[in-house]
Amino acid sequence: MPHFVIDCSEDILNNVEAKSILTKVHNTANNSSLFDEADIKVRLNPFKDNYLVGGKKESFIHVFANIMEGRTTQQKAKLSKSIVTELKLMFPEIPFIAINIRDFEKATYCNKSMV
Repeated sequence: MPHFVIDCSEDILNNVEAKSILTKVHNTANNSSLFDEADIKVRLNPFKDNYLVGGKKESFIHVFANIMEGRTTQQKAKLSKSIVTELKLMFPEIPFIAINIRDFEKATYCNKSMV
Protein backbone atom coordinates (compact mmCIF):
# COMPACT_ATOMS: atom_id res chain seq x y z
CA MET A 1 0.00 0.00 0.00
CA PRO A 2 -0.32 2.48 -1.67
CA HIS A 3 -0.90 1.48 -5.29
CA PHE A 4 -0.47 3.92 -8.17
CA VAL A 5 -1.83 2.47 -11.41
CA ILE A 6 -1.06 4.57 -14.48
CA ASP A 7 -3.29 4.15 -17.52
CA CYS A 8 -1.97 5.92 -20.61
CA SER A 9 -2.00 5.97 -24.36
CA GLU A 10 0.88 3.90 -25.69
CA ASP A 11 2.25 6.81 -27.73
CA ILE A 12 3.57 8.53 -24.61
CA LEU A 13 6.23 5.81 -24.48
CA ASN A 14 7.68 6.91 -27.84
CA ASN A 15 10.00 9.45 -26.21
CA VAL A 16 10.04 8.51 -22.52
CA GLU A 17 10.75 5.05 -21.13
CA ALA A 18 8.15 3.45 -18.88
CA LYS A 19 10.72 3.12 -16.10
CA SER A 20 11.18 6.92 -16.05
CA ILE A 21 7.45 7.43 -15.57
CA LEU A 22 7.23 4.75 -12.89
CA THR A 23 10.22 6.23 -11.07
CA LYS A 24 8.81 9.78 -11.26
CA VAL A 25 5.47 8.74 -9.72
CA HIS A 26 7.23 6.60 -7.10
CA ASN A 27 9.60 9.41 -6.10
CA THR A 28 6.81 11.99 -5.97
CA ALA A 29 4.72 9.72 -3.74
CA ASN A 30 7.74 9.03 -1.55
CA ASN A 31 8.59 12.74 -1.29
CA SER A 32 5.08 13.39 0.05
CA SER A 33 6.13 11.72 3.33
CA LEU A 34 2.71 10.05 3.48
CA PHE A 35 4.00 6.51 2.91
CA ASP A 36 6.89 4.20 3.72
CA GLU A 37 8.94 3.92 0.53
CA ALA A 38 9.01 0.11 0.65
CA ASP A 39 5.19 0.08 0.55
CA ILE A 40 4.78 2.20 -2.62
CA LYS A 41 3.72 0.20 -5.68
CA VAL A 42 3.51 1.72 -9.17
CA ARG A 43 2.27 0.03 -12.35
CA LEU A 44 1.80 1.30 -15.91
CA ASN A 45 -0.84 0.08 -18.39
CA PRO A 46 -0.34 1.47 -21.90
CA PHE A 47 -3.33 1.32 -24.27
CA LYS A 48 -2.62 0.93 -27.99
CA ASP A 49 -6.07 0.83 -29.59
CA ASN A 50 -8.89 0.47 -27.11
CA TYR A 51 -9.45 3.96 -25.76
CA LEU A 52 -11.12 7.28 -26.57
CA VAL A 53 -10.61 10.67 -24.95
CA GLY A 54 -13.43 13.08 -25.70
CA GLY A 55 -14.60 10.74 -28.46
CA LYS A 56 -11.22 10.68 -30.23
CA LYS A 57 -7.91 8.90 -30.03
CA GLU A 58 -6.08 11.55 -27.99
CA SER A 59 -2.95 11.08 -25.88
CA PHE A 60 -3.64 10.75 -22.15
CA ILE A 61 -2.26 9.82 -18.74
CA HIS A 62 -4.52 8.97 -15.81
CA VAL A 63 -3.22 7.82 -12.44
CA PHE A 64 -5.48 5.82 -10.14
CA ALA A 65 -4.10 6.06 -6.60
CA ASN A 66 -5.42 3.63 -4.01
CA ILE A 67 -4.25 4.45 -0.49
CA MET A 68 -5.10 3.37 3.04
CA GLU A 69 -7.66 5.63 4.70
CA GLY A 70 -6.44 8.15 7.23
CA ARG A 71 -4.91 10.97 5.16
CA THR A 72 -6.60 14.35 5.16
CA THR A 73 -8.26 15.85 2.11
CA GLN A 74 -5.49 18.47 2.06
CA GLN A 75 -2.77 15.79 2.05
CA LYS A 76 -4.47 13.92 -0.79
CA ALA A 77 -4.99 17.13 -2.78
CA LYS A 78 -1.32 18.05 -2.38
CA LEU A 79 -0.28 14.55 -3.50
CA SER A 80 -2.57 14.77 -6.55
CA LYS A 81 -1.25 18.17 -7.55
CA SER A 82 2.38 17.07 -7.07
CA ILE A 83 2.00 14.00 -9.28
CA VAL A 84 0.15 15.88 -12.04
CA THR A 85 2.74 18.68 -11.90
CA GLU A 86 5.62 16.23 -12.34
CA LEU A 87 3.89 14.41 -15.21
CA LYS A 88 3.06 17.73 -16.87
CA LEU A 89 6.76 18.66 -16.75
CA MET A 90 7.65 15.31 -18.36
CA PHE A 91 4.87 15.55 -20.95
CA PRO A 92 4.01 19.19 -21.69
CA GLU A 93 2.43 18.19 -25.01
CA ILE A 94 -0.04 15.67 -23.54
CA PRO A 95 -3.48 17.34 -23.39
CA PHE A 96 -5.00 15.13 -20.67
CA ILE A 97 -3.12 14.31 -17.45
CA ALA A 98 -5.13 13.53 -14.32
CA ILE A 99 -5.23 11.57 -11.07
CA ASN A 100 -7.85 10.43 -8.63
CA ILE A 101 -7.25 9.08 -5.15
CA ARG A 102 -9.40 6.43 -3.53
CA ASP A 103 -9.18 5.33 0.10
CA PHE A 104 -9.04 1.69 1.17
CA GLU A 105 -10.92 0.85 4.37
CA LYS A 106 -8.52 -0.53 6.94
CA ALA A 107 -11.26 -2.82 8.27
CA THR A 108 -11.74 -4.60 4.93
CA TYR A 109 -8.15 -4.61 3.62
CA CYS A 110 -6.27 -7.90 3.66
CA ASN A 111 -2.92 -9.03 2.30
CA LYS A 112 -0.92 -12.24 2.39
CA SER A 113 0.86 -11.47 5.66
CA MET A 114 -2.50 -10.95 7.40
CA VAL A 115 -3.80 -14.51 6.88
